[in-house]
Amino acid sequence: MGITLPHRILVIEDEHDLLLFMKMRLESNGYEVIEAVDGKEGLEKAHRENPDLILLDLMLPKIDGYWVCNLLKHDKRYAKIPIIVVTAKSGAANMKLAKECGADAYVAKPFEIEGLLAKIKHLLK
Repeated sequence: MGITLPHRILVIEDEHDLLLFMKMRLESNGYEVIEAVDGKEGLEKAHRENPDLILLDLMLPKIDGYWVCNLLKHDKRYAKIPIIVVTAKSGAANMKLAKECGADAYVAKPFEIEGLLAKIKHLLK
């Protein structure tokens, strides 16, 4: 019987307090967390770490989340990694744009952590 490794989640979020909150809650639910504070760092860590799932803010320094999502989803090496957009940009137009970039799910800030955890669990099945 082998050891089951925790799922690895890359959190790309420039809001420090929110990043720490998500990291704490994810780790307390058994996930390993990789952090990035801007789009460029997030893209580099996605390529280097090959996470099981990505939580992606849209309004990021250096490279915005739409572009990060688009680049990852159009690269066959990373296209299968589920991406959940977690953003303050609410509304149908932003949700549609995120889906067009390839996002697998969309969560508007402020959010209930239990709802986000449920989406993560669903996408990692």
